[in-house]
Amino acid sequence: MTDAAKPSGELTLRTLAMPADANPAGDIFGGWVMAQMDLASGIRAAERARGRVVTAAVKEMAFQLPVKIGDTLNIYTTIARVGTSSITLTIEAWAQRARHRDLEKVTEGTFIMVALDEDGKPKPLPAE
Repeated sequence: MTDAAKPSGELTLRTLAMPADANPAGDIFGGWVMAQMDLASGIRAAERARGRVVTAAVKEMAFQLPVKIGDTLNIYTTIARVGTSSITLTIEAWAQRARHRDLEKVTEGTFIMVALDEDGKPKPLPAE
């Protein structure tokens, strides 16, 4: 990892890319990477909401580099905005390459999560 390229946000999730998550060329499916990002945004948003959250939208996401079998995927989250019932997060996915210590950013995106009550209806977020 160079000084110019460092992750932003809080390390929220780390997981290992396995053969079952890859196509025949050894590249990890983009949908798997996106699912890990969704898990991380749910973890961080649920902590802030102190309860149940759901993904309302994902936007502005583009894959820059592939994730390979054996890479450790590191997901960093930043709460960018808090609304009445929604939380907007900036999510970065970084791959720690197998057998190397280098981190490379593979993608980033904006995830919008909404807090729900017991009946599945949007509920106001608690004060911090």
